[in-house]
Amino acid sequence: MTPETENKLRLGVIGAGWFASRRHLPDAQRNPDVVLAALCRRDDDARAKLAAHFNVAPEATFADWRAMLDAGGLDAVLIATPHALHFEQAQAALERGLHVLLEKPMTVRADDARALVALARKNDRRLAVALNPPYWAHCHRLRAALQDPAMGALESAMLYWTGSAEFVFGRAARPDNLPGVVPPTMYRADTELNGGGYLIDGGSHLVSELLWVTGLRARRVSALLDDTPGDMRGVVSLEMENGAVASITLLGDSKHPARRVHNVFGCVHGTATIREFAFETTLVRDGLPTETFCEADLPPVTGPIDNFADAILGRAPLHAPGEHGAHVVEVVAAAYESASSGQAVRIAESSA
Repeated sequence: MTPETENKLRLGVIGAGWFASRRHLPDAQRNPDVVLAALCRRDDDARAKLAAHFNVAPEATFADWRAMLDAGGLDAVLIATPHALHFEQAQAALERGLHVLLEKPMTVRADDARALVALARKNDRRLAVALNPPYWAHCHRLRAALQDPAMGALESAMLYWTGSAEFVFGRAARPDNLPGVVPPTMYRADTELNGGGYLIDGGSHLVSELLWVTGLRARRVSALLDDTPGDMRGVVSLEMENGAVASITLLGDSKHPARRVHNVFGCVHGTATIREFAFETTLVRDGLPTETFCEADLPPVTGPIDNFADAILGRAPLHAPGEHGAHVVEVVAAAYESASSGQAVRIAESSA
């Protein structure tokens, strides 16, 4: 440990790649409480390029994640590998006493997600998941509104998202102007590594939004997918624990040139509507003035790396703890089971 890294959280990265280089690694580099202490990436050239870009010493880079963990000297790890690898890597890190931040989805299997939550509790480690909604300012404001008695109990919800993610699934040419230090791998084209298709990938964020802003658990799930497990289009219907009904419609292969968002939450005393990718949110409540705001209008919320560090240092709770990530996995897994069986799937009341 050098004087520059003393008293800082030493973060190792398993799966240092395209997305991590766009978001998590720059955030870690900017955080005064965090030092990028180790990087793991199998590809030699990409690993060297990332290390040079983010000022990580060559001797602190690894081709094998087990070797990185065995080398010690870390307080926490970020895991941004293909989805099917998350469980084994997170389990090994938690068993070594490290805090863990996982890219979404937390795991592919619900039992694995619950096991990680139990292990983190047992070892008193922080376990967080980088699902988008808990880190969006409009979702924080929406959550407060939906859980305010002035809005009343949720009765129904509809989340509608369409866009094109075809290139990351190997179904379209890669754009020439992609941000990031290294190009993406196409692991999503492998349904085993990805754990499914678009639902488990982009769809996890929509499930997270429904669960996180309402504060409700889902108790029954049914789904219609265009293909199983390699879906790109789907509709998921949910019954929430309070009896509210909800639907999620998602397209990952839309030919429309822009992403489309239209979400509606209907409560006893009001309605919340979110439109397009500015997340223009309108709150209509009985007897109160209508309120409208966009994501850019609100004070920013700390991102995954900053919130993770704050939680480890005891300064803030996790925005997206493992318990939330595990319930998202439960819902997604139930949706795939339903799409395969043609039957609704019930989720146990007691979970991680």
